[in-house]
Amino acid sequence: MTGVKQLVEYCDELLDAALYRDYCPNGLQVEGAGEVQRIVSGVTACQALVDATVERGADLLLVHHGYFWKGEAPTLVGMKRRRIKALLDNDINLLAYHLPLDGHPQLGNNAQLGARLGFEVSDHFLDNDIGCLGRLDAPCSLAALGARVDELLGRTPQLIAGGDHPIERIAWCSGAAQGYLEQAAALGADAYLSGEISEHTVHAARELGIHYIAAGHHATERFDVQALGTHLAAHFDIYHEYIDIPNPV
Repeated sequence: MTGVKQLVEYCDELLDAALYRDYCPNGLQVEGAGEVQRIVSGVTACQALVDATVERGADLLLVHHGYFWKGEAPTLVGMKRRRIKALLDNDINLLAYHLPLDGHPQLGNNAQLGARLGFEVSDHFLDNDIGCLGRLDAPCSLAALGARVDELLGRTPQLIAGGDHPIERIAWCSGAAQGYLEQAAALGADAYLSGEISEHTVHAARELGIHYIAAGHHATERFDVQALGTHLAAHFDIYHEYIDIPNPV
């Protein structure tokens, strides 16, 4: 059994959480039991994940997407009230790390995604070095890389061709980072991989001459909480289970 204060302080330090300017508070968002024996992790603290955490009798829910985002209504009503009431009624801590977990060089979404896809990291870009730049193990076509992404993520990516050139240099940043396509092109990447796609992304890819791979927000951000949860389970000798709540986006 581990004190929640001890566990949160460990995570804050491990992820350098204080160094990030983020859209939400990182760390303990909802306080529950003082001791932790069982952790459930998942991408987003939706009601289905909260309910699954309750069913498993966990003391702590670890997520990438928590609550209290900038610009949202601060009132605890409706959907937000129901989610937080379920956590409080069952004494469950909610621990959320957004950008600090994206950017961690071993446990983060981009580190984990790149390693699984066989990308060799050569450099970083964006604030806090969240984005990655690297090379493929061998040059390949956009279709071939798309098939590799599909096999890993179990989701067919949307492929936007920025020409007919092969891919050797690759840039990537998970989630809703499609807006950084121009920076990736300026760095000399042949292709850029992220989660989401916007209408203007298609035109930009074509005009900049860089391939774009929209692999899914949820699909590209499943690995960080799994890695952190597994790490915490080993470090503190406690139980951890990752639960995937399917999301096609």
